[in-house]
Amino acid sequence: MSGYPIAVVVGSLRRESFNHKLAIAVAKLAPPEFSFTHVRIDDLPLYNQDDDANPAEAVKRLKNEITAARGVMFVTAEYNRSIPGVLKNAIDHASRPYGKSVWAGKPAGVLGVSSGAPGTAMAQQHLRLVLAYLDVPTLGQPEVFIQAKDGLFDAVGNIGTDSRQFLQGWMDRYVAWVTKHSKS
Repeated sequence: MSGYPIAVVVGSLRRESFNHKLAIAVAKLAPPEFSFTHVRIDDLPLYNQDDDANPAEAVKRLKNEITAARGVMFVTAEYNRSIPGVLKNAIDHASRPYGKSVWAGKPAGVLGVSSGAPGTAMAQQHLRLVLAYLDVPTLGQPEVFIQAKDGLFDAVGNIGTDSRQFLQGWMDRYVAWVTKHSKS
């Protein structure tokens, strides 16, 4: 496998999601050997252990996309001080049945944006707890808790000048993390 395909999991389904915009914009800060594919999670059935032996096609697709990636980038909203249910559902599907998680060993980065001042700090902490259990080596620093403000994105959707240096620094660290921890 050449290059570094990255699975992008956005924990928001909203059409005009800040996190979806952030995922697209921050990927543009990566070097050319990194490619980013947004993993679809809106069509997954609710996780039910009874279905482990015969998963839905959407679940098979999710697991195949995570398996094919050399790393994962989670870009999550925060709902009620935690991760959105749709994100937890996707994580559960791809981690089951027990002992057959496709997340294990995949280097990850976590970031998020919200309208509130603390960004998505609590959601990210909850997500990091889940990822630690699933044996996902997760970049610890820098943490990215962004408040959505004018200027975060420029007129064409790129990272605005006020946040570009910080997010470029995050991407540089993420690239080094994935390069160090991914399996070829």
